[in-house]
Amino acid sequence: MAESTNKEKILVVEDEVKIARFIELELKHEGYEVDKVHDGRSGLDKILTGEYSLIVLDVMLPELNGLEVLRRVRKESEVPIILLTARDAVMDKVSGLDAGADDYLTKPFAIEELLARIRVALKKRIVKEQETRKLSIGGVTLDIDRHEVKVGDEEVELTNREFVLLQTLMENKNIVLNREKLLNDVCGYDYVGETNVIDVYVRYLRTKIDDKYKIKLIQTIRGAGYVIKDN
Repeated sequence: MAESTNKEKILVVEDEVKIARFIELELKHEGYEVDKVHDGRSGLDKILTGEYSLIVLDVMLPELNGLEVLRRVRKESEVPIILLTARDAVMDKVSGLDAGADDYLTKPFAIEELLARIRVALKKRIVKEQETRKLSIGGVTLDIDRHEVKVGDEEVELTNREFVLLQTLMENKNIVLNREKLLNDVCGYDYVGETNVIDVYVRYLRTKIDDKYKIKLIQTIRGAGYVIKDN
């Protein structure tokens, strides 16, 4: 068995047991960690509760078909998904890509082609993750690696907790986050104190960014929490 240096973990969702086992053995031979399930509902549960680098997903599945699994996953995750389908119609492929698939392969297929497509999808994921190390909304750019925030070309000096708060809000753009969630991210789960400390840090950020640069970045949702919107 090949030695894996990155321990990429792949989930195979395929109802044909022999095919699933064959794919599993080949992937393990290439050094990947592998889980497999044989129906759509189990696959969906695994995807949403596990941490996988990539999903190999058959379209024709019992309980929940692959396209429906794909649609539901895309509401929660951008994990790379390669569809396997016995159908060769153009519209079936288009439906899969429109639903958010990264690639598709028509059965029967050569295992070498599947392995090649997996390698490409994993490389694309790594590039995408590297690109998303920099967040930008409304003229405000946050560089995670350099721990730097700029409005336009001007750097904004933030404390570590202010930076983490801003990062959390920007990573969850358009999602209202309550004070407890923000407190856990900013101060840690072992923090003992009032949740209104978040209000204090929000005020600091508004002073340094919103007020100084005349922009409305952080919005208060009364009774719910805070949000940064990208529109």
